[in-house]
Amino acid sequence: MSTNVLRTADGWWVRRGDRAVPVATRAATTAELIADRAAVREAAASDDPGVPADGLTVLSPVTTPCRVVAQMVNYRSHARDSGFPADFPPAFFRKASGSVSGPGDPVVRPPHVRFLDYEVELGLVLGAPLTVGTTVTDDDLPSYVAGLVITNDVSARDVQLTRTQFYESKSYPTFTPTGPHLALLEPGDFAHLPGLRLRLAVNGEPRQDRTLADMIVRPAQALTLLARFQTLDPGDLLLTGTPGGTALKAPPRAVEKVGALLPPALKWKAFFRTQARNPRYLRTGDVVTATIGTPDGRIDLGEQRTAVTDAD
Repeated sequence: MSTNVLRTADGWWVRRGDRAVPVATRAATTAELIADRAAVREAAASDDPGVPADGLTVLSPVTTPCRVVAQMVNYRSHARDSGFPADFPPAFFRKASGSVSGPGDPVVRPPHVRFLDYEVELGLVLGAPLTVGTTVTDDDLPSYVAGLVITNDVSARDVQLTRTQFYESKSYPTFTPTGPHLALLEPGDFAHLPGLRLRLAVNGEPRQDRTLADMIVRPAQALTLLARFQTLDPGDLLLTGTPGGTALKAPPRAVEKVGALLPPALKWKAFFRTQARNPRYLRTGDVVTATIGTPDGRIDLGEQRTAVTDAD
């Protein structure tokens, strides 16, 4: 069974039900905690009654600086929503690790961003070095992935689309809420990954709801493809894509063909005029909740709850 770990300003905790037990470790980073699994197991097995978990102010269980890499269009439902084929070729992009924030911290909209979108994603936390040229199979995935986290790949769509700028549009501070749980996996847990269910709601309204069965490129293959050019270290984070249900959707084919005939400035002006009528984009005061877990509770990454605020 996986072990759920929390991080606070005071250190690391193992969550057991509604209680949290401190981990006797000097680990300051996620990589150092992963290397001290013995301390985590000792806390999980101890008789210490701990403290109420809900009373803790939880930080992101992924410490920074670290590498944050993300997969693009990696769920069939999202490919359909975005106007891409279901066999969309694997693609990756980077996010600034300064975008990582806690699971209860507000998402802060920069003043110039009008179209703020959400993307619940399963995050893989590396537990061993992934060097260039490495091939990862399903059988040896436990050798490279230490744990899982909930992430939200918050996106400024007006920046992303008009400038084809993924890095900036997804890297503003607070644009990668992470946690609450770092679920440290045992080898037997990996067979249950396809059953993980990703859900996101805005103000209680369900927006995204899919399992990993909808995923195009699975974790082992994604790490193999990434290792063609990218080194990862323990504690680094890979976001594995989002399912359908985001606010942004591709326009109908006919509209898209007409738009392609317009000069770029006019095309984007017309597109965002229609997007301004879309009520699904995030607004100040909205509350985004996200969960990831298996139906039997074997893997439970907790609930992420973030409110949207303005920079001022």
